Amino acid sequence: MTSYQAVPGNVEDLIAESTSINHIDVIENVIDTLEQDDSAMVSQPSEGGHLWKFKYGSVEVFVQLTGTSDEDTITVWAEVLKLPAKDEPKLMRKLLEMNCSGTFESRFGIIQDQVVVLATRTLAELSATEVSRLITVVATIADNNDDALESEFGTNSSTGGLT
Repeated sequence: MTSYQAVPGNVEDLIAESTSINHIDVIENVIDTLEQDDSAMVSQPSEGGHLWKFKYGSVEVFVQLTGTSDEDTITVWAEVLKLPAKDEPKLMRKLLEMNCSGTFESRFGIIQDQVVVLATRTLAELSATEVSRLITVVATIADNNDDALESEFGTNSSTGGLT
């Protein structure tokens, strides 16, 4: 009969300790690699958490971290088109089709009369690689689609950030 040594302490605690990451550091490192023109800014809203903003290509990307517990969330978004838009039924169909075929972990949505690319996740079991991917996917999809959406559906030529 094989004898196994008991692992001291709770195995789940040991796993958690070895895999815990500092999400704030990870987010700031990812932003440092993506941001352009020293555009990165961070604030700590009175309701808690952190909010970052940075420029990537032709879009402003926002990253919100509600806290650091497993139940807290990271949300990444970038505006791609202000509403109202030309031919909104056609725009909505296009966005739904794009949601099914090419947004990976992100999706198109509407926040405060703005079409955005958005991704959100709880922090439970979220790795540094996944944080990097969420931010990169949102930034890239927004930057790759904002000009075309503005050209086809925009009512004016100016776009701005979600505030």
